[in-house]
Amino acid sequence: MATKIRLKRIGRRNRPFYRVVVMDSRNKRDGAAIEELGWFNPIDQEKTYSLDEHRILHWLKTGAQPSDALHNLMKRSGLAHRWHLMQQGLDEKEIEKEMKKWAADREETLKRRAEKAEEKAKQAKLNKAEKKKAEEEKPAEEEAPKEEEAPAEEEKPAEEEAPAEEEAPKEEEKPAEEEAPAEEEAPAEEEKNSEEDNSK
Repeated sequence: MATKIRLKRIGRRNRPFYRVVVMDSRNKRDGAAIEELGWFNPIDQEKTYSLDEHRILHWLKTGAQPSDALHNLMKRSGLAHRWHLMQQGLDEKEIEKEMKKWAADREETLKRRAEKAEEKAKQAKLNKAEKKKAEEEKPAEEEAPKEEEAPAEEEKPAEEEAPAEEEAPKEEEKPAEEEAPAEEEAPAEEEKNSEEDNSK
């Protein structure tokens, strides 16, 4: 039987919670498990987990294959490193010595990550403060040019009045032209009236 160590999902919708189980690789994800070996909570901020390391190593020795998700959990706990050292054939004393080195390195790594996160948070706060200051300064800068533009706008209407005066005579000429055809029509009407009088 091909056994696999993997995660079995439990929990309600949008709130996943996983149990670490050993099961036949042909079973469904949430199918019957041979043995439960721990749990994993991905919703928690630290993504907490608990693994029964002794039993996981027992199943690994018997040939069970860990899934990718479980292998990542094993890396976090140091179990993957321990399994690697066991496969190399090291005795218990050497394995314990290597695991202490691994634990020290892990602590340093976590400290560096925490420091980087703090620096990012401080930088983000500084960036927000700079943006707010820039936004406050922009409206003040925008108001000053508006005041300068206002006198320029007052000069433009004076310039516009001169062309308006030029246009006014053109408009006066047009009505004169329109009146002329009206005068031409008036004599034509008089001729028609006179012709009608003559015919009577």
